[in-house]
Amino acid sequence: MKGCLIGLVAVIVLMCVGMFKYYWVFGEGVKAGELNYIVKKGYVFKTFEGRLIQAGFKGGQNSTVQSNEFMFSVEKQEIADSLMRCSGRTVELYYKEYKGTLPWRGMSEYVVDSIVSVQPIK
Repeated sequence: MKGCLIGLVAVIVLMCVGMFKYYWVFGEGVKAGELNYIVKKGYVFKTFEGRLIQAGFKGGQNSTVQSNEFMFSVEKQEIADSLMRCSGRTVELYYKEYKGTLPWRGMSEYVVDSIVSVQPIK
C-alpha cells in the first residue's frame, strides 16, 4: 500500500513538471521585423516554422549594423496562411514562449499566436 502511494505521488509530480515545462506560458510579447520566410516542414508532424529579421545596432568601437533573427513556430493554419502572403514585409507578431517544445506544436519555444500588424510594401 505504501509503495503504491509513493508511485502515485511520483506520477503526479512528473505530470506537474511536464505541464509546467510544455504547457505553461513562460513569457509573451510582440516582436517586429521583416518576415524572412515561413515554411511547413517536419518528418512526422508537419509544423509551420518562420524567421523574422530584426535590425539593430551593435555597440562598441566599431558601430556596425547586426541582424537579429527571431525563429518561431505557428500552430494555427490560418495565421500561417496569412504570413505566407507577407514575406518580405515588416510585421508585428504576438508570441508565447514555452520552456520546452512539442513535436506537434513546432520546433521553436516561441509560438506565434496572432498577427498584430503588417506594413504595406513600399
